[in-house]
Amino acid sequence: MQDSAPNSPDLRYPIGHPVLPDASLEQGARTAYIAHLATLPDLVRATVAGRTPAQLDQPYRPGGWTMRQLLHHLPDSHLNAYTRFKLALTEDNPTIKSYDEAAWAELPDSTATPPAVSLALLEALHIRWVRLLRNLTDEQWQRTYYHPDSDRTFTLDQALVLYSWHGRHHLAHLRGNEPLT
Repeated sequence: MQDSAPNSPDLRYPIGHPVLPDASLEQGARTAYIAHLATLPDLVRATVAGRTPAQLDQPYRPGGWTMRQLLHHLPDSHLNAYTRFKLALTEDNPTIKSYDEAAWAELPDSTATPPAVSLALLEALHIRWVRLLRNLTDEQWQRTYYHPDSDRTFTLDQALVLYSWHGRHHLAHLRGNEPLT
């Protein structure tokens, strides 16, 4: 899809940085990005299946979060994204609320909760989110929200690309050197 090709062994960005479209996506591209979101929970679940608690409590890269924190980060982030989509669909260019991801990752629900809880949340959330996305009109995909931290307005097309990338980005972290499918 539209990720920059990683030119260095930067473990923080194993699939490169996202490349957001300047124009509207074509329906085929939207369908592919939505498919990434639809399959992400199953791919994450399969990737961490059989991992021991000790493995889950190890960082997935030097200086990074533990795998457990990452598993809890995904639904935290995607729940915020889902809310941003709904705000953009029901308000005129709303200013979204940002949050401190690193601070959230240090809270007890991210450091001690069993991964199955967040995997179930991610699965349920993606069912709702994908249902919403599959039913948007071309006009709705051009609705926007404003992100104060990046001082940028995003279309829902751009947000779709960003969160599709986000899921695949963290899936690559969880997989290490395993190939992405």
